[in-house]
Amino acid sequence: MTATPAMITCDTTDALALATWWAEQTGGTITEENDGWFVIVAVPGSPHLAFQKVQDPTPGKNRLHLDVVTDDLDAEVARLRAAGAGLVAERGDESFRWVTLTDPAGNEFCVAPRS
Repeated sequence: MTATPAMITCDTTDALALATWWAEQTGGTITEENDGWFVIVAVPGSPHLAFQKVQDPTPGKNRLHLDVVTDDLDAEVARLRAAGAGLVAERGDESFRWVTLTDPAGNEFCVAPRS
């Protein structure tokens, strides 16, 4: 018997707003709202994303983050930044590069080339 990741949950002070942002960015669909305290986003081909309302955001850098992949790194980073993502750093070298961004709630995530 093994454990299979089925959902990745993020604490946030505004679960519906953050779930809506991530649904728009991933092509996902909000499948449950639960009065805005626990919102689930179904993402095609991925574990579900969930957003749980908490009173206070977790201080400091998040210990777990999402890595997303794309066919065009520069275009995707530009699109995400235009949608409200913040730039943390461009990383890597000529053999492999990725970009660390933040979502509108300040949670870090990385964008890398698919191949």
